[in-house]
Amino acid sequence: MKSISSKKLKGNILIPGDKSISHRLVILSSIAIGHSNIKGILKSDDIMKTIGVMKKFGASIDFTNPLNCSIKGVGLGGLSEPESALDFGNSGTSARLIMGLSASHPITTIFVGDKSLSIRPMDRVLKPLVNFGSNYSLRKDNYLPAILKGSDNPIPFSFELGEPSAQIKSAVLLGALNTPGITTVKDKFNTRDHTERLLGLYGAKINITKKRNVKEISIKGVNELKGLDLSVPGDPSSALFPIIAALICKNSDIMVKNVLINPTRDGAFKVLKDMGADISFLNNRTMAAEEVYDIRVKSSNLKGIDIPRRLAPTMIDDYPILAVAASMAKGKTYFKGINELRFKESDRFAGIMNLLKKNGVRVESKKDTIIIHGKCELKKGGIKIETNLDHRMAMSALIMGLVSKNELKIDNSETIKTSFPTFYKVMIKIGAKLSKK
Repeated sequence: MKSISSKKLKGNILIPGDKSISHRLVILSSIAIGHSNIKGILKSDDIMKTIGVMKKFGASIDFTNPLNCSIKGVGLGGLSEPESALDFGNSGTSARLIMGLSASHPITTIFVGDKSLSIRPMDRVLKPLVNFGSNYSLRKDNYLPAILKGSDNPIPFSFELGEPSAQIKSAVLLGALNTPGITTVKDKFNTRDHTERLLGLYGAKINITKKRNVKEISIKGVNELKGLDLSVPGDPSSALFPIIAALICKNSDIMVKNVLINPTRDGAFKVLKDMGADISFLNNRTMAAEEVYDIRVKSSNLKGIDIPRRLAPTMIDDYPILAVAASMAKGKTYFKGINELRFKESDRFAGIMNLLKKNGVRVESKKDTIIIHGKCELKKGGIKIETNLDHRMAMSALIMGLVSKNELKIDNSETIKTSFPTFYKVMIKIGAKLSKK
């Protein structure tokens, strides 16, 4: 796929359902009692992997209607031992969350993934799960495949996050559901809170307190969850691609409808506002215990800023596309505290550096910091970007191509299906010049 210089992006668009929430709704509905009907679940490669795995555990899932996913759960503690290895493809979120779920069940599971997932460290998720009484083995260097033997008699424990990872936190919370007694997770990083919000909706006995800026989430286990009828809000990380495209393409004015705005994930929107972006948040409402808005965006003259470290956990997935915005801003933009980027679908720290340098942007790196020297002019283009099978790097590159003098190509567009399968259609609808050839 390639992109070329585009102007005047216009129109109203819908963004697919949020990926993080979609994963969690499939998992929780699969272990609940009764039926759940979920409207607007993201139908991406990652979510289909989660659905396939939960079916292997015994859940009944019908997703033949793309507008509605019907799930009959097996009940808490009802997971069947899979007859074969669980293939997670490229979905690190699915693998890590389901490791947590499996750790407190008396079953043995084998976790495998594609080439990209198989070079992402898994021990940082599995190590805390040993506290339940589970044990595991990994390939050398702590990579998949993994064999996880769940506990016959899971034990509750108290755990403090040592790094800003919602996946580690969620894995422990999911394991706590089938564990007698009270399991507590302490989070000083303000990581994504979708898991705890949804657990409350499904009927988990969960208690959340905050002491000295440390959030404590406690779950009293062995309490049945109940099926629900819910709708999934639009993914804010996906929404940022057309939003930033409209900000940097001249004479643009778009409306992105149905977008989740969660305080643990809204850092990128705060940053764009500080950079001078013309963004309005309209028609506030609630879906799946989350606030949702329609977002209007107009072309803007952006300025570089020093982004506070504290915001990094609230926008960690969004730095690749924010780098594109920063490259078009006047002055320097500082990305600080972003070492976590090295452990995503690819090394996004290196990926951002490569994307910007190849497009003629001056960029520096210092330990966990990237400094982008922005320019208010079109980039060089005429290049091909290696995506390293990373959907966000692929889409970020294509958005950058919309303000390039020459066409910009990517080596793999199939990876975009991981999170935003309608990306091409959505961008074409508002006038972006993309080509699959």
